[in-house]
Amino acid sequence: MSLVGVLALQGSFNEHIAVLRRLGVKAVEIRKPEQLQNVTSLIIPGGESTTMAKLAEYHNLFPSLREFVKMGRPVWGTCAGLIFLADKATGQKIGGQKLVGGLDCTVHRNFFGSQIQSFEAEVLAPEVASQEGGPETFRGVFIRAPAILEAGPEVQVLADYPVPSNISTTSNSAGEEQKENVEQSKVIVAVRQGNILATAFHPELTADTRWHSYFLKMANEIIESETSNSQLQVNINYSQKQLNELPIFQ
Repeated sequence: MSLVGVLALQGSFNEHIAVLRRLGVKAVEIRKPEQLQNVTSLIIPGGESTTMAKLAEYHNLFPSLREFVKMGRPVWGTCAGLIFLADKATGQKIGGQKLVGGLDCTVHRNFFGSQIQSFEAEVLAPEVASQEGGPETFRGVFIRAPAILEAGPEVQVLADYPVPSNISTTSNSAGEEQKENVEQSKVIVAVRQGNILATAFHPELTADTRWHSYFLKMANEIIESETSNSQLQVNINYSQKQLNELPIFQ
């Protein structure tokens, strides 16, 4: 059985593990680089992205996390995890933070505001609903949530959300960089790019398990594809070996 790792430095890792267990999937907490060698997929949970980045740097996790993504292993980032996986982040605290990268997008940290501006809303995600069943909307829990402002051509948009009227362009008291002018009427809040899934909201804080089920199916497809390709390469190499061993008549 595939083993799912959940980055357990800070944030809602326990909630992700609880959902996975309800789905009958074994999950383990990841805190050290060598632990990534034992899992086939990874969830990077929501939390405080700057704190998570400092802890990841302290435990020397960034090289292993980047290699995990680069190798094509299935990874899902929620909220702070989305920020981690983005190639570019704006609205960061002064001095910035390290990113894992791999997701071709620009994400704005805390786009929807501070802690007191956190909210819940219905998010339309027909692609996920068509695979998992149920209504096309999902309950989105947005806690100091980021948003994707720009996405590359290979990024599949799974959900977007209207820009609230209270989004301003002023800097806040947390020492964060000034927000850019928001001209679009909607921002992206869920995407997939190859082996990467990312959501700006927290599915693990709801009773709806469809996002986790979607990720598990996505991970299984990737793992099965890798296994098939490896077996094909073995067969090709074996066939070549057989040809090389044929007698040569002169």
